[in-house]
Amino acid sequence: MPNAMTYAANFNEMYTPDGTVREHYAGVAEWIAATSPDRIRQMREAANMLFHRVGITFAVYGEEAGAERLIPFDMLPHIIPVEEWRKLERGLRQRVQALNAFLKDVYHGQEILRSGRIPTDRVLKNKLYRPEMVDVEVPGGVYAHIAGIDLVRAGAGEYYVLEDNLRTPSGVSYMLENRKMMMRLVPELFSQQSVAPVEHYPDLLLDTLRSVAQPQVENPTVVLLTPGQFNSAYFEHAFLAQQMGIELVEGADLFVDDDDTVYMRTTHGPQRVDVVYRRIDDDFLDPEVFRSDSVLGVKGLVRAFRAGRVTLCNAVGTGIADDKSIYPFVPEMIRFYLGEEPLLNNVPTYQLRNREDLEYTLAHLPELVVKEVHGSGGYGMLIGPTSTEREREAYRLRVLDSPENFIAQPTLSLSTCPIFVEQGVAPRHIDLRPFVLSGKEIVMCPGGLTRVALREGSLVVNSSQGGGTKDTWVLE
Repeated sequence: MPNAMTYAANFNEMYTPDGTVREHYAGVAEWIAATSPDRIRQMREAANMLFHRVGITFAVYGEEAGAERLIPFDMLPHIIPVEEWRKLERGLRQRVQALNAFLKDVYHGQEILRSGRIPTDRVLKNKLYRPEMVDVEVPGGVYAHIAGIDLVRAGAGEYYVLEDNLRTPSGVSYMLENRKMMMRLVPELFSQQSVAPVEHYPDLLLDTLRSVAQPQVENPTVVLLTPGQFNSAYFEHAFLAQQMGIELVEGADLFVDDDDTVYMRTTHGPQRVDVVYRRIDDDFLDPEVFRSDSVLGVKGLVRAFRAGRVTLCNAVGTGIADDKSIYPFVPEMIRFYLGEEPLLNNVPTYQLRNREDLEYTLAHLPELVVKEVHGSGGYGMLIGPTSTEREREAYRLRVLDSPENFIAQPTLSLSTCPIFVEQGVAPRHIDLRPFVLSGKEIVMCPGGLTRVALREGSLVVNSSQGGGTKDTWVLE
């Protein structure tokens, strides 16, 4: 059982404990002091109007059909000094490299399971493990081509990996649009300091996707497969396809012939497809293999993938590596596959399938965050310190019904970053999602998507739960 952890103090990204502005925020602090509240209000209104005009919205499941929202945008950037970013970059590279090695291993030799480093049933009996991928070769041994690694900062400022997103990670379009908005609204801030660029991300992504085409393909055709306009991230799908200059397709636009080759229907006749950047979950990807009632996927797509006639990014079966029940073992993966110590720490995690961890968690529900192992988007969580006794009791019954489906973690006092509120400037909790691209090499844009909990005291940054976003600056 992990040691109990508490983080009583928030690390403030902009101010030191004695109230001094941190050096890398000096330019922003001067700008805030020199800019009138009316001017700031006008710029915030302009940002909202421009985001509406561009159509930067997301659908919210469970609400009225077709209902969409703007993701709130805050104009004060989250700033990271370049030396700090370089350390993060090394840790992210190490982590994603180990996760890809784990995926290759569990679908081939399963050496880490035979070694006893990870319990075999934790992997092979997990619903996210796909037996259809056993012994299937993927180009370059890369399974997770696009990874979104969620980082949080706690205590005195140490970074922790909160979770790994390897299936269909989203949010990069907001990173890019936030930067465009900031450059449009406050160009004077960019002229005064050297902010690392992010606008080349679509080029990096396209290069990565093309680099993992099957070896025999010289000039690969890449498409982005979307579930359609009612998906919560449809704006991002359309945006990335447009930025990369590739076709945005739905399941009905593709077919697989008798030779296990994927084609796209066009006005000029069928065109072969070599790489599919899919934003559809495994279960809906191919009705021939997974859910037979799916109308979102492409019949025969997995067959073509297994035959080596098309590359799927990310590969089928990557979910086993980002499942929350596997998360506690990532540091051991790094040691096992790379022979290195982890550069980024996990948050200590209680695995409720273990009796000792279960008993501790149930006795300390008011202090802990409890999560479903297959959950995402901030749903299905209990945040102990902000929960009511009734909520805790209901959650206790859920845990007792199937403890293997839950983990628990200390309630981290996430770092804070200033945002604009009606009364002026106030601190709010944030996290950071860098995007790591793995092809022939591992690359990433400096920074990532900063998500912010807009409600005072809230620790939930997810857009679906009322969170907003910020531009992330790496100062070179």
